[in-house]
Amino acid sequence: MKLQKGMTALVTGGVSGLGEASAIQLLERGLNVVAVDLNDELGAALESKYQGQLRYVKADVADAGQMAQAVAAAEQFGNLRALVHCAGIGGPMRVLEKDGSPGSLEKFSNIVRVNLVGSFNVLRLAAATLARNEPVDGERGACVLTASVAGYEGQIGQIPYASSKAGVIGMTICAARDLSTKLIRVCTIAPGLFDTPILAKLPENVRQSLGAMVPHPARLGHPSEFALTALHVLENPMLNGETIRLDGAIRMQPR
Repeated sequence: MKLQKGMTALVTGGVSGLGEASAIQLLERGLNVVAVDLNDELGAALESKYQGQLRYVKADVADAGQMAQAVAAAEQFGNLRALVHCAGIGGPMRVLEKDGSPGSLEKFSNIVRVNLVGSFNVLRLAAATLARNEPVDGERGACVLTASVAGYEGQIGQIPYASSKAGVIGMTICAARDLSTKLIRVCTIAPGLFDTPILAKLPENVRQSLGAMVPHPARLGHPSEFALTALHVLENPMLNGETIRLDGAIRMQPR
């Protein structure tokens, strides 16, 4: 599916990090973008910068009503053809904490709710709209979800995050098969260590140490490289049902 002016893309987590980079590259292709996020300040700034081409919608990705409104906003732009779902959260937690107390069920549930339930919620609502499109080049639309290498090699203290991302990986082939009759493709990108706002808060020496863990290139990934992959997935008709590791060949150690 060739991305072109007149199409609309829905991008969650769309005002910072991987989502913002994806939104910008889609805008540069001439698409309209609805950027879903929870940061009003960044959302307003991006909406102002790309006035008329981007609309910011505040929404919790795991909330059915709020995401339905976000999809409706994308429908108002017209010709919704693409989804890039980047929204997610993390947070350290263990099965047993260092003091021997059980890990927080509330924290585990919240991370799974946002990352896994949210992924399904966004996908199901976007797919319902994509399925009504007239086929273009043999397809009605394409969707990119975001997992993590933690979904394969979760580290100590990552159990809720790793579990949620493993769920997204497992969802991918099922979703692609479910939606194949509707001519909608679904793929997932599993990024490694990327230079996102979360890592930006770390001291520079820690960031450099993390980057040095990557075999090649020995650095943190750039959000623009994630976006480049997402756009390729959207445009390559044979990419379907696959989770693509984007990690510079890193394999995460236990800690």
